[in-house]
Amino acid sequence: MKASEAKLLSLLQKSPQFVIPIYQRTYSWDEKQCRQLWDDILRAGSSDDITVHFVGSIVYIETGLSQVTHQTPLLVIDGQQRLTTVSLLIEALARALGDSEPIDGFSAAKLRHYYLSNPLESADRYFKLLLSQTDDDTLKAIIRNSETPKEPSLRVTQNFALFGRLLRDKSDLTAVCRGLAKLVVVDIALSQIGRAHV
Repeated sequence: MKASEAKLLSLLQKSPQFVIPIYQRTYSWDEKQCRQLWDDILRAGSSDDITVHFVGSIVYIETGLSQVTHQTPLLVIDGQQRLTTVSLLIEALARALGDSEPIDGFSAAKLRHYYLSNPLESADRYFKLLLSQTDDDTLKAIIRNSETPKEPSLRVTQNFALFGRLLRDKSDLTAVCRGLAKLVVVDIALSQIGRAHV
């Protein structure tokens, strides 16, 4: 199996869409895991000695042959928790930034258009990440800044609110932006016939 190291933000930007298959468990990270990621991001973003911070692997199946004219979604086998949590943090950060851009590439519009959405697409193709069950409608509502579903995903809403509070308490958001930029994953792409490539 061939795997490569990739910056998480670059992986999100270059990928057309990640889809969580219906057989995967729902989003389950709690406050403790989110706070651990937050602390890791702040530590990396506050130190010039830390060049990267490894957060695990993202394993996905390419559902078909991608061509320049037609990008196919990527089915996530491992990495749902990290992708979802980072997406929640990115949207919370976009809201906290307002009109500011503390470092190049980290304005609210760029965060949303690079890592959370495909701005020229519509319906489900608009979103970079599609979750399963109630998680999906809740994440979409957060990214669209629209009304949450009647029965929202509690984990998704609680963790988004947590990141909002943490960002409000931090006067300088530069370290958060720098830390996010240093997140690295192992990018593992599997073809449908079982041959791994990157």
